[in-house]
Amino acid sequence: MTDDSQRNFRSVYYEKVGFRGVEEKKSLEILLKDDRLDIEKLCTFSQRFPLPSMYRALVWKVLLGILPPHHESHAQVMLYRKEQYCDVLHALKVVRCVTEATPQVEVYLRMYQLESGKLPRSPSFPLEPEDEVFLAIAKAVEEMVEDSVDCYWIIRCFVNQLNNKYRESLPQLPKAFEQYLNLEDSRLLSHLKTCSALSKLPYDLWFKRCFAGCLPESSLQRVWDKVVSGSCKILVFVAVEILLTFKIKVMALNSAEKITKFLENIPQDSSDAIVSKAIDLWHKHCGTPVHSA
Repeated sequence: MTDDSQRNFRSVYYEKVGFRGVEEKKSLEILLKDDRLDIEKLCTFSQRFPLPSMYRALVWKVLLGILPPHHESHAQVMLYRKEQYCDVLHALKVVRCVTEATPQVEVYLRMYQLESGKLPRSPSFPLEPEDEVFLAIAKAVEEMVEDSVDCYWIIRCFVNQLNNKYRESLPQLPKAFEQYLNLEDSRLLSHLKTCSALSKLPYDLWFKRCFAGCLPESSLQRVWDKVVSGSCKILVFVAVEILLTFKIKVMALNSAEKITKFLENIPQDSSDAIVSKAIDLWHKHCGTPVHSA
């Protein structure tokens, strides 16, 4: 039996007995033992497989540029990150922009605003739409990451990735959504158009917030594995799969407002299945893109 066939046999066996991903976990551990982490290979792994929860924060920090590829630098770099975190937080407390009573996600927002030169003169100023996006993402990351320093840096760099790397791609996602929904179910797309709902779907929730506040964190992090590692297009297929999953419900609704309201608050118990099918759909249409928007 060849090495590949042995590996395939083992993978099928592991899957049948409930150890799906054992082989993949071993592969990732081998990658993480390299003296200099191979960013390209980590991206490829993250695009192909879900990251094991015990390694997700580390891989995200490397892919987002929070940690360098060299292992021996990790401890020192995180010390610098922690010092910067403490300095910014101290500055906010000195100018009385935050207090001990300020919610943690709002603290993260003020830190980000201060570092990017956008801190409002008063905390009572109304939030900008981009601030609402930041808070939604921050609330999701806070549920995924325990350490506050790690949490802030992941939020900060994830938001920067959306604002910089994906700045031109994100506005194109609604059009791509329409294209792929038409390929998967043209009748469902026609219904949305008939109800004048297509332009009123919750695109901000889906694409600007990357489903933060829509999907539970356990499902969301599997989607964000793909976003962090190079593809925001996965978001399109999650949206398509939501429509396919709730097709009967959506087809029964006859107004844009009712359809949008339902899609903003989908049942949470279907989210794992939706994400799994969305990833399959993404691979079906796009292969396994690496570093592609």
